[in-house]
Amino acid sequence: MHRRAADEEDLVLTTSSRAEQADEAASAATRLFLALMKHDDQIRSLVTEVVSEAFPWVRFLPREDVQAFVVELVDALEGAEALRNPAPVAQVITSWRPTAEVHADPELLAVLQRDGDDFGPVPAPGAADA
Repeated sequence: MHRRAADEEDLVLTTSSRAEQADEAASAATRLFLALMKHDDQIRSLVTEVVSEAFPWVRFLPREDVQAFVVELVDALEGAEALRNPAPVAQVITSWRPTAEVHADPELLAVLQRDGDDFGPVPAPGAADA
């Protein structure tokens, strides 16, 4: 059941036992996945090969970026599992998606890869006020 407060995101109503079951199922899947990733180099290689089935936008990343994404994702999954908080996993996914978008657009990628003027270090926010 969903309800909407004025100008706020939807709220999902569920029983605490149902929420605990969903959390436990996600936790079990995460623990199993992490154990597999730690156990076997072939599993890690396979995950890198099939990650685009779970995240189709990964197909636009260069191979070394796909590997970096998988490493970051696994690290985030492990940390998030320890905290019982999915936010770090969502952050990794949210951070990598724009990189894939850039690689998917040849014109944008060319612009971003062009040499440009270096205007030096950027001062820290508020440093000019001091």
